[in-house]
Amino acid sequence: MSTHTAPQSKAAKASVPDGFNTEEVKSLSSVLNALLADVFSLYLKTKNFHWHMSGTHFRDYHLLLDEQASRIFAISDDIAERVRKIGGTTIRSIGHIARLQRVTDNDQEFVPARDMLLELHSDNRALVESLRAAHEVASKANDFATTSLIEVWIDEAERRAWFLFESTR
Repeated sequence: MSTHTAPQSKAAKASVPDGFNTEEVKSLSSVLNALLADVFSLYLKTKNFHWHMSGTHFRDYHLLLDEQASRIFAISDDIAERVRKIGGTTIRSIGHIARLQRVTDNDQEFVPARDMLLELHSDNRALVESLRAAHEVASKANDFATTSLIEVWIDEAERRAWFLFESTR
């Protein structure tokens, strides 16, 4: 008896797990993929600033940004896997991220430490707003798992923004 199975048909691949209809999968995937692009962009910007930090508070800021970057990166897999769990497809390349990201890059050769913190504060606040918008889409689709995850991510982004804000005062 052969253990080789036939490739899945297109109809089998198109079936949607978790009971979401095609439009819900499309809207949820779209909003989550945009979040994923923002998370990768914010992660890289945070690491960039971590690597290029200098000044009187170097050690504290360097460690703060390293910890924040790790926390940001940690949610990337959860976002992508959530897209797959609901039946969508997710980001496949750096180019795809570049097309979807709303967090702007900073390629400047030198950025003063305070400016780094202020920019990351603003980016984290913008991520909070994007997360809230995604929460609305997930709520409308009765996607309780996604709304629950997003609520945690909002809290984490607000915490990062708070730490950055307090570090600039």
